[in-house]
Amino acid sequence: MTTSLPATPALSRRGLLKFSLGASAFLATAGLGASLSGCSAQSPAHGFLTLREGDLPILHALIPVILAGTAAADSREALLQRLDNKLASLSPAMLKLTRQLFDVLALPVTRGPLTGIWGSWEGASSEQIQAFLRRWESSSLNLLRMGHASLLQLLQMAWYEMPESWAQCGYPGPPKV
Repeated sequence: MTTSLPATPALSRRGLLKFSLGASAFLATAGLGASLSGCSAQSPAHGFLTLREGDLPILHALIPVILAGTAAADSREALLQRLDNKLASLSPAMLKLTRQLFDVLALPVTRGPLTGIWGSWEGASSEQIQAFLRRWESSSLNLLRMGHASLLQLLQMAWYEMPESWAQCGYPGPPKV
């Protein structure tokens, strides 16, 4: 077993700066593209407080994969309403970050390279979505790992708050007062 460092580092300072500059330019371009294309419109979809029309296909694709083994697919609309209420109670800064996450997932120029899903969310298979989630979960980029955790936490909190989920996990419900 060797404890010495390699003679040439895998990524030099200059390489790191070039990568950072390129990534910053890419994200700035994607953000500008999202705002110009109307992808980041702030108006909610019909019947929702915060979820936008562009967020719904993403969530419809993610719910059966993230909540596999539960009855969440049968309660998808109720789950989306619960999630929408959760998002409505977030601080403006947290809601903005969540919307930016959905924008990155919705915009084709960022969705493809960052998730590996090059087509629409409606056409993505469960295997493609699982691969995207594994990719983000084990990413070397902290931002992608945080995005993965956010998606899981948002959907799991919304699902396990619903009475339909309680029997499945053995929770009898809140105590009667």
